[in-house]
Amino acid sequence: MSAYVLVAEDDERQAEVIRQYLVADGYRAVVVHDGRAALDAALRTAPDLVVLDVMLPLVSGLQVCRQLRQESSVPVLMLTARTEEEDQLVGLELGADDYLGKPYSPRVLMARVRGLLRRSASVPHPAGLRRVGPLLVDPGRHEVSVAGRRVECTRGEFAILDAMSEQPERVFTRNQLLAVASGLDRSATRRAIDVHILNLRRKIEEDPRRPVLLVTVYGVGYKLTGGA
Repeated sequence: MSAYVLVAEDDERQAEVIRQYLVADGYRAVVVHDGRAALDAALRTAPDLVVLDVMLPLVSGLQVCRQLRQESSVPVLMLTARTEEEDQLVGLELGADDYLGKPYSPRVLMARVRGLLRRSASVPHPAGLRRVGPLLVDPGRHEVSVAGRRVECTRGEFAILDAMSEQPERVFTRNQLLAVASGLDRSATRRAIDVHILNLRRKIEEDPRRPVLLVTVYGVGYKLTGGA
């Protein structure tokens, strides 16, 4: 069965363009025009991907993303006319998996959609569990735990831990982690990786201010270790 994409966009003409591109690419698409309808449809119908405009009426796209992340790990691609880096980082902090500024090319949008759906559908590394100190990554189940405590991760966060746990102690640059998390190496948004790392430290470290598992290698990037 083809993937089901929920599009939340208050500009009806733009929403129809997105819908037509999705259908032409073989996806099932449903369009809503406000945040309340987006949240209701996302929780009720379990889409494979949500394309979410930030500036929605009734409930903003950022609020939708925040509430959706409490209930679901569905991939979220946020769209916005506000392209400042800080606005993008807010969306990522709330759990968005990717971020696309307006105006955008529909072809670029579809590339992002295909990338997110491809990663969410894949079940990499079937060989089994990977343990790094107290951290346990289960690629098959898409689960993470620390010392037996389940940790909820966004797809971007899981992709980072998945790659790093496969090669403990290897130092990953921001560009390498960006390619892992988004499928596209876009140096203009390298700070997005810092946001993912910050969120992961809050989830897996005993003291996020003094990380011992997900550590910084100054001037290079980050590495995953077994801790002290």
